[in-house]
Amino acid sequence: MKRHIEMLNALFKHATEGIIVVDNHGTIAMVNPTAMDLFGYEEEVLTGNKIEILIPFRQAKAHVTQRVSYMREPRARGMGHNRDLFARRRDGSEFPVEVSLSPFSTSEGDFVVAFVVDITNRKRQENALKEANQEIQKLNTELEMRVEQRTQELAEALLKLETSQKEVIRSLEKERELNDMKSKFVTVASHEFRTPLATILSSASLIGRYVHTEDDEKRQKHVQRIKSAVNNLTEILNDFLSIGKLEEGHMQSVPVLINMPTCCGDLLDEIKSVCKEGQTIRYSHKGADEAWLDMHLVRNVLINILSNAIKYSETYTEIWFRTRVDGEGVHFEVEDQGIGIPQSDQAHVFERFFRAHNAGNAQGTGLGLNIVSKYIDLMKGKIWFESNPGEGTTFYVTLPNHLEKATLAN
Repeated sequence: MKRHIEMLNALFKHATEGIIVVDNHGTIAMVNPTAMDLFGYEEEVLTGNKIEILIPFRQAKAHVTQRVSYMREPRARGMGHNRDLFARRRDGSEFPVEVSLSPFSTSEGDFVVAFVVDITNRKRQENALKEANQEIQKLNTELEMRVEQRTQELAEALLKLETSQKEVIRSLEKERELNDMKSKFVTVASHEFRTPLATILSSASLIGRYVHTEDDEKRQKHVQRIKSAVNNLTEILNDFLSIGKLEEGHMQSVPVLINMPTCCGDLLDEIKSVCKEGQTIRYSHKGADEAWLDMHLVRNVLINILSNAIKYSETYTEIWFRTRVDGEGVHFEVEDQGIGIPQSDQAHVFERFFRAHNAGNAQGTGLGLNIVSKYIDLMKGKIWFESNPGEGTTFYVTLPNHLEKATLAN
């Protein structure tokens, strides 16, 4: 529990974006170190002040009206569409920013968390690109004026120009993709963090009210809610960390000799704690007990698939977990009686940030199965599924067994 809270605090303190929490009256409640560095204020100066302390003087009055209007119907969104946003430092200097807002409620009232990013470097790059385009246009005009006299020279210059334009377009497309990914990350993170954070704040506030021995049951209820919320945040952080490690090439498959029934039994003992009321996981194994696998990667794959089976199945249902070792490799099968996956969504299940249309309010980042597919690729295996909406889903995983190769090496 302590470790999870420390991880949450570290996320807030070490985030690369400035994070500012404001109540529904526009008063700053919390700021992280990045925000303090961006604006040049100490925490005690910012907290308790109105958010307009960080707005340029010429825009502060209008911002009050906009803030009041937003708090009437708060929603997660970015700020500054079709216009540039600027913030004001303590010394009065201004700098361009990108801001995303996400409201949440606690027992202490309504709040809005703002993610603030200094985009000075990006603006500088955009201006450089604009100047480059202007220079290209100027070159085009000069070349057109000389076309009759220096046809060959113009052809060579046009070829160079075309190459330069392609490079500029590629750079713009790459930056656009990165911006889209960053925006999607901020949106997903702010949305997924909002619910568990609100739960933690609410339960933490309520625990303090139960001071008598006879209130222990109520205290434990809120302690469990906090643990569950912290676990949700940990899963989200692990998803983002896994994506980063995979894309940077920092992960590899290292098979070791394992006992399948023992390892899978230990895994089930761990994951049963998140089962809904009355849910049962039935495990069976066929074939040899031992196999060569990277159990760390396999464990992450199975936890994700089994967690989804639990999450998208009702209470008092059964989930079947089957394993088999044969001459073709190691096989895993997870079958549930859940909501199933719509036919129109099945082709996109393993895409990053994708969530099926019938997922409802079930918490998730849309990264889990994308990470699973990358782990399977890393282990040179295969994954596929069969699903019928309203009837359930079965996931199949087949992995190579390195027993023969390892035996020969020995």
